[in-house]
Amino acid sequence: MFFKLLKDALKIKQVRSKILFTIFIILVFRIGTTITVPGVNAKSLEALSGLSFLNMLSLVSGNAMRNFSVFALGVSPYITASIVVQLLQMDIFPKFVEWGKQGEVGRRKLNQATRYISLVLAFAQSVAITAGFNTLSSAKLVATPNWKTYLLIGAILTTGSMIVTWLGDQITDKGYGNGVSMIIFAGIVASIPDMIKGIYVDYFVNIPKERFTSSLIFVGILIVAVLIIIYFTTFVQQAEYKIPIQYTKIAQGAPSSSYLPLKVNPAGVIPVIFASSITTAPAAILQFLSAMGNNAPWVKVAQDLMATTTPTGIAMYALLIILFTFFYTFVQINPEKTAENLQKSGAYIPGVRPGKGTEDYMSKLLRRLATVGSLFLGFISILPIIAKDMFGLSDAVALGGTSLLIIIATGIEGMKQLEGYLLKRKYTGFMDTTTE
Repeated sequence: MFFKLLKDALKIKQVRSKILFTIFIILVFRIGTTITVPGVNAKSLEALSGLSFLNMLSLVSGNAMRNFSVFALGVSPYITASIVVQLLQMDIFPKFVEWGKQGEVGRRKLNQATRYISLVLAFAQSVAITAGFNTLSSAKLVATPNWKTYLLIGAILTTGSMIVTWLGDQITDKGYGNGVSMIIFAGIVASIPDMIKGIYVDYFVNIPKERFTSSLIFVGILIVAVLIIIYFTTFVQQAEYKIPIQYTKIAQGAPSSSYLPLKVNPAGVIPVIFASSITTAPAAILQFLSAMGNNAPWVKVAQDLMATTTPTGIAMYALLIILFTFFYTFVQINPEKTAENLQKSGAYIPGVRPGKGTEDYMSKLLRRLATVGSLFLGFISILPIIAKDMFGLSDAVALGGTSLLIIIATGIEGMKQLEGYLLKRKYTGFMDTTTE
């Protein structure tokens, strides 16, 4: 179905240009991920592959951290800054609340504030990561570790993060899909061959001959499990809850009833990206404090909470996903505005009073959907992490659930966007035919 949609969409010049532009931007990003920061020994990071927060940061950076490239931070600081700004708009910071009500002008001011905050976060995070990794790695990450070197590397990584954010904006404005999701999507897809190679080496090369059959059975079960997760994830991501709608003021030719579709998981995959990103900044700072010789008990406790290799860390990761699912669900769908729009269009939900009654009904329904969505996202995200600890799988597999969620959600969003372009073209063609 996807290839048929793609084939039909490529016949439209506008869609073809968007797709080619997106491919070009992703190519620029992938080239940037191969350029290691000057004065850094990227191979020293191989000894730190067991650090959960390094793997998480590599995921949200589009796997640019593996080479400690100039794009190593990716869009992680921007995502964290976006969360901070959205939280401050919830009657916490009056200026941001005011800007949030000013329409397009306010949105530009909030975007500018987000960029300033992401700039500060990127610099602090880059210096903390560099100093922490340099202390932890047996082979030194930085050849000449001093404050001038750290500041220089911090400036390079911060600049790289701002460039990646700009590339994502270009995809959103002129390309195909959501820029942030596409950047992360491209990095995950690029890492799949290495992941497959790692599984092949672990289970078919570096084993005794007598274990070949058991390894074959285990890998077969793993493939079946992945296919089941893909099917289940795709089903839930596309599932909708249809709210019946009746109209009091019927325009000529308009239906007397319709429905308002809400996704069973209204927040999509954004909560997973948020949770993954929000754990990397504190973890980097804690790693820096630990590397600098701060062995206070609270630092150890905080590191355990941020590490997906400990039970408390897994629970914290799942809790963050649940919290962000509820948060982003109500950011995506505002019950008050939905009730207001229905009332203005002369529509109502059967058995529900317009206005405040509709708002309360929508709030209650969204809380239920968010509960289902959060449990679904949390389950898919932590299942591979638990499986890794139980069966001794590789670190790459541990974040496979998060990676699958991002890939599937981005793919579904892309298909719907292609369908939208084709539907728009058919509608325009119909209008042109009738006016001739």
